[in-house]
Parts: sequence; structure tokens; C-alpha cells
Amino acid sequence: MVLVLAILVAVFLIAPILIIVPMSFSTAVSFQFPPPGYSLGYYRAFFASPDWLEPTLNSFVIAGASMVLTMLLVVPAAFGYVRHRFRGKSLFNLLMMAPLVVPHVVAALAYYGYLGALRLNGTIAGVVLAHGVLAVPIAFLVVSAALKGFDRNLERAAMSAGAGPIRTFFWVTLPVLRPGMMVAALFAFLFSFNEAVVSIFIAGRNATTLPKKMFESIRLESDPVIAVVSSLLIGAVLLGVLTSAVLRRRPAHAA
Repeated sequence: MVLVLAILVAVFLIAPILIIVPMSFSTAVSFQFPPPGYSLGYYRAFFASPDWLEPTLNSFVIAGASMVLTMLLVVPAAFGYVRHRFRGKSLFNLLMMAPLVVPHVVAALAYYGYLGALRLNGTIAGVVLAHGVLAVPIAFLVVSAALKGFDRNLERAAMSAGAGPIRTFFWVTLPVLRPGMMVAALFAFLFSFNEAVVSIFIAGRNATTLPKKMFESIRLESDPVIAVVSSLLIGAVLLGVLTSAVLRRRPAHAA
């Protein structure tokens, strides 16, 4: 029974992929499955269209900048939260988690008014600021969990050997915490790259992201090129998973 249920869930998850990928090679002028024929026409249209390439580039730039901003906020906050006792610690944790529990539509309205007053609506800087803050809770949880599992005796041993606080951080603390920080940074990047609701409110034309463009395409234009974008994103995810699996198996073969 459990095996049958697992197979049904797997089919439910994989079925959209088996539809989207063939549609990206379709010769139909609109969404049609099964495709009447196959060609690379929509792939050529995607890579030749500034209307698609510019939002794609914007998404990478915004996601990368948001990731950096998130980590700059989260790392010192996590160190302070985990390693120190202070009044209002529970309130601090609640504030850090607030972007996670507030509906994105509510957050989008708030950002629209706040960033509008700063004249940052429709700018990449405004979207970076909004995405960076929204990604804080996830990254904070990951970094905090890594810090709670960190053995501080390693730092004490380094300091007793003559290393200063800065050298201890870069030579001992950071290498041990690097996997957790990399996971937090990856989550922040993916969160920003996939975020659409806030982007629809504040991005405008000059800072259009790929999810915003995809939403507008499926809602207003029904452009079949969106199947190409979806297929490329699926391929990127599969490539990342395979790369991770290969890198994990290397040390075992080396040993």
C-alpha cells in the first residue's frame, strides 16, 4: 500500500514535467498537447528575445545581490542570538521570523508604500532590498542551527595557541560553518529567484524578474515560450542535483 501511494505521488510530481518539456519543442502556435510537431523554434525565440533575456539577467543579478544582503544581515544576527543572552531575545526571534509568517501580498503592499516613499519602486535596488529582507528568516534558521551544533572548544583551542579573534574566525569558525552558510546562501538565492508576488508590486518595467515575466506571459499573452523557460529551469535543477550527487560520491571513491 505504501509503495503504491509512493508511486502515485511520484507520478503526480513528474507528470507536469512530461507535459511541459515536450511542449517546449512544439510547433503549435499556442499551448497544445500532444504537440503536432517538434522543432527548436521557441528555444530560438527565447534566446533571441530581449523581453525574456533581460528579466532572466535581472533575476540572476537581483538574486545574487539579495543573497549577499541576506547573509550580511543574518550572520551577525545569528551569532548574537545564539551566543549571547540579552533581554527581549524571544521578541528578537519573533521579529526575525516575521517575514516568514506575514502573507506575501501584505508584505508587497507594505513594500510598495515604503519603497515608493524612498523612490525605489521600479528599481533593482528596491527589489534587492525587499527580497533580501524576505529571505532573512530561512537563512537565519539555517545559520542558527549550524551555530548551535558548533563546538566552541575549537575556538578556545585556537585562541590558546595564540590566534586572535579574527584569525580564529577565518581559520576555524568559518571553515566549520561553511556548509551551513552555503546552504543558507543557496536558500536565499533560490527564494529571491523564485519570488513573484512582491516583484509584481514593486519591480516595474526596469527591474522585471523572470517569475514576474512568466506570470504576465501566462496571464496576459499565453506565450508558448514559457514552456521553454520552465524546461530550462527544470534542467538547471536536475543539473544541480546531479552535480551535488557526483561531488558527494568523489570522497568515497578517493578513500
